[in-house]
Amino acid sequence: MDDRDDQTDQNPDMGLAHLLRAVTVEFDLLGAEFASRRGLHPTDVRALIHLLDATRADIRATPGWLGEQLRLNSAGTTALVDRLERLGLVRRSRDTADRRRVLLEVEDKARQLGWDFFGPLIDEVVAAAEGLDEGELEAVRRFLTSVLASAARARTD
Repeated sequence: MDDRDDQTDQNPDMGLAHLLRAVTVEFDLLGAEFASRRGLHPTDVRALIHLLDATRADIRATPGWLGEQLRLNSAGTTALVDRLERLGLVRRSRDTADRRRVLLEVEDKARQLGWDFFGPLIDEVVAAAEGLDEGELEAVRRFLTSVLASAARARTD
């Protein structure tokens, strides 16, 4: 253990970093369990999450966009989308504005599988948030948004 380890252990705010890491590990383990039970690869689950997030953000997801999110090359992305389509979890469709462009959409089957597995956890998270007042919720939002931005910067550096 070096001096930096001593400093981080003595910093009371490090408890937040350790707690966030623990939550991240638990979510990762849940995602792996979901993937395993459904015969999916963890990358399949991450792809579905990105596609669901794109829908919520009104992003028209293409295979190229998905590949960028997952840091996959074109061949890897094609294999991933082919696999998800074969499983009935994703469908390809032509963009009505540009027929050359292929869009990816999550099928209802994938949403239902996800809800069946993650729904109870989501309900508990929502219930925990309901116990906070608006100021506390805003502080949590600011903190998580800042942490997310920090993680994205670390990933791209």
